[in-house]
Amino acid sequence: MTSSNQSSFDILAHNQAAWDQLAVQDCEWSRPVSPEAVAAARHGQWSVRLTPGELPPHWLGAVEGRDLLCLASAGGQQAPILAAAGARVTVFDASERQLDQDRHVAARDGLDLVTIRGDMRDLSVFADASFDIIFNPISNLYVPDVRPVWRECHRTLRRGGRLLASFYNPVVFVGDRDPELVRAGLVRPRYRLPYADTRDLSADQRDAKIARGEALVFGHSLSDQIAGQIDAGFGIAGFLEHDQPVPRFVMERFLPTFIATLAVKG
Repeated sequence: MTSSNQSSFDILAHNQAAWDQLAVQDCEWSRPVSPEAVAAARHGQWSVRLTPGELPPHWLGAVEGRDLLCLASAGGQQAPILAAAGARVTVFDASERQLDQDRHVAARDGLDLVTIRGDMRDLSVFADASFDIIFNPISNLYVPDVRPVWRECHRTLRRGGRLLASFYNPVVFVGDRDPELVRAGLVRPRYRLPYADTRDLSADQRDAKIARGEALVFGHSLSDQIAGQIDAGFGIAGFLEHDQPVPRFVMERFLPTFIATLAVKG
């Protein structure tokens, strides 16, 4: 993708195709839960995660009978567990193959799930005040602008509704990715935040990533991630940080890079 045609490049379509391929390849986030996990959830023994760490139980609270949107979190993992626990679950995701994983579990285990494909920044398919809870695990790094996500979440939640969201500390996007630096355990700041593959990678790096079918990513500032929720009308009621269990970047050895927030619509 050269600079002359960046503006016409369809990021959503490219990232959708990338995640379709990951689902076919049985990646970690496309591996459906077992029948045993669903059966346990039906008997009240269940948990879901926004980050690698444990989720405080009061963040979700009782989900039975609640209208719950799993936003950009298809893959046959969280949605089936929450449905088995008694929530009325809708799964909204850009990847049809990821949604297929939820459909597979629903058919296998007799769960009632609604699956819809779309852009997480545009929830116009849903009326105002449609949901009690929105569950949004790390995913907004795949869209270039995150504030529309928060505004749409606020619009579609009922008064008192909860948004549980997670995202990366943007510090992970700052460092030079030269393999020699990684092997030496060194961090060399190179990219200024907010980060964008489409802008900050060289043309050759960007085109190679696209040719490999890898998703393009964006490192949003904490102002857009957290103040963006507040500006959308939410009150922040909870905040968590957790470590990366398998560090990919040198920086991840020194600070927790997973962040999760509990936001409430007043």
